[in-house]
Amino acid sequence: MTAPLIMVGAGHAHLVALRGWAEQGYRAPPGSVLISPEPFAWYSGMMPGLLAGRWRAEQCRIELAPLCRATGMTLSSGQLVRLEADARLLTLASGEQLRTELLSLNSGAANPAPAQNDGSLTVIGAKPFGDLQQHWQHWRRSGSPARLAILGGGAAAVELALALQQSLSTCQILVLCANRLLGGHPPRAARLIRSLFHRRNIELHEGVTVTAIRNGCLQSASTPPLAAEAVILATGAASAAWQADSNLATDPAGFIQIADTLQSQSHPRIFASGDCAALADCPRSGVYAVRQGPVLGANLRAILDKQSSLQHYQPQPRALALLATADDQALACYGPLALRSRAALMLKDRLDTRFMRSLQRD
Repeated sequence: MTAPLIMVGAGHAHLVALRGWAEQGYRAPPGSVLISPEPFAWYSGMMPGLLAGRWRAEQCRIELAPLCRATGMTLSSGQLVRLEADARLLTLASGEQLRTELLSLNSGAANPAPAQNDGSLTVIGAKPFGDLQQHWQHWRRSGSPARLAILGGGAAAVELALALQQSLSTCQILVLCANRLLGGHPPRAARLIRSLFHRRNIELHEGVTVTAIRNGCLQSASTPPLAAEAVILATGAASAAWQADSNLATDPAGFIQIADTLQSQSHPRIFASGDCAALADCPRSGVYAVRQGPVLGANLRAILDKQSSLQHYQPQPRALALLATADDQALACYGPLALRSRAALMLKDRLDTRFMRSLQRD
């Protein structure tokens, strides 16, 4: 049996698309499926606050079943491991195979890891967040590692370092980034965070590319081996292995190349959005994925209803970034400006909670 629509992943774009359908009273054709590894979707914007103790787990995740019921989708638990794009044939980790007339991919991305790893350290990806949360809960119950390394120098690495330093008081946090800290943000933002790291005894190593994990140490060409007991990968995005083997058009890094309609450039009945996709001038960020959601919802509905006119997504030239700093303030960045203040945290909390309320269904 061929499904009329399969949506893979419960990322921001899919959640916003389904929210739009629910608000419009639209129901997907019978037999349409949403595939997700978990019965809920974690909201990345609130994850650092959860780790810092500001939020509870249930405040930071969206139950998918009510949203699916409201839109006529069937929620199915699974993980995509293979896609044959020409036939729109999906293989899940369980071995189950599904075929569909229309496919939408919002399946996220992995975190790049050191090429050589002898298994001597626990290595945890910042995504998917459920894995990191389980380790964090274990550390809180049974004792945290003495030294915890975070690889990466972007917003996620900064927020995680500050949040974990707050909640794991006996743990020494190390941050190792291959380039400059917060390189995609204003220079003032990096200066503010460096000062904050220093005051909170977070060890920062900039310009360090970790190439191997051996004998409980992180190795690089630029520093002596650094000992740790566990490693969190907040190293940007790496494409899933199945994407390169799918016969979809991909960029050199393996991400699915899409047009501004969010359709695959090679297979127009396959859509991709969020971190798994590549679109010119569109960063991989939740802010941009949220903005893709209404366009995705409208275009999927247009094809399901056999309409020819599709909407076009235009990435905004800049976006406000709000970084939680695990205290009563947040760091706000916009264009060349950066400011840490209580008002920034109030704004972040208001935006985050409003977004969550908009996705919650009875």
